[in-house]
Amino acid sequence: MDKIILALLFFAILGGALGFLLALFDKKMKVSEDPRIKEIAELLPGANCGGCGYAGCSGLAAAIVEGSAPVGKCAAATEENVAKIAAIMGVEASSSTKMRALVMCSGSYSCSSQKYEYKGIDDCVAAAKLHGGSRLCPNGCIGLGSCVRSCKFGAISVHDGVAVVDPAKCTGCGACVVGCPKNLIKLIPATAKYWVACHSPDKGVVVRGYCQVGCIDCGMCRRNCPEEAIIKNGYLEEIDYAKCIGCGLCAEKCPRGIIVSADGKPRVAVGKAESAVR
Repeated sequence: MDKIILALLFFAILGGALGFLLALFDKKMKVSEDPRIKEIAELLPGANCGGCGYAGCSGLAAAIVEGSAPVGKCAAATEENVAKIAAIMGVEASSSTKMRALVMCSGSYSCSSQKYEYKGIDDCVAAAKLHGGSRLCPNGCIGLGSCVRSCKFGAISVHDGVAVVDPAKCTGCGACVVGCPKNLIKLIPATAKYWVACHSPDKGVVVRGYCQVGCIDCGMCRRNCPEEAIIKNGYLEEIDYAKCIGCGLCAEKCPRGIIVSADGKPRVAVGKAESAVR
């Protein structure tokens, strides 16, 4: 019995000594966190959307303190908070253009052709692996809402098979851009008045075969732009936002109704009067 008590006493003393040594070692080796990381993290939105490319807001805060990320890296942060972050870091906050996300597709279920009926899980990435999704257009929105789930600000919804961004809620963080398997979501200046809601690089005759509203490179928008702000990119028209004055002539002349205004509505009826092309 005495031997058992001695053994228990020995292990108790040994355990206590090891515990003390571990606590002492932890105290000596502990790396104190820069208090600026916490201060900056509190000034970030806290949505942990990942649009900045870092593991959450705390990860970005650490990167800013380390100097590997600019103070204005978070697109969702307010200008006031960016200025406060810059003050913490002892630098000046550089002005940046506020951006917003847009889905460059107008091919809803009602005006685009389908090659099969998808019965899988509601995930665009999964559907894209099945011959690019159910849309006949190889560049059309799959419409299963992966971007909706990636947006931490509730700015995206799906209407008739096409994702739509609410400009009032969009912070321009870019998380949805990363999540789209078709690369359909682009960031453009938040002040942009119009944009071409199509991403198809195909010739007009091919586009007509699978979509009633896709860009057919008719050139009417380009020819009618007084500022020469419409750029021909292959068989697709694009807007140079640095030149665009928001007059709306391009939207009025587009026979396909895919040059969309800031209120999200085309100037002409969808699929209207291709015969107007001249």
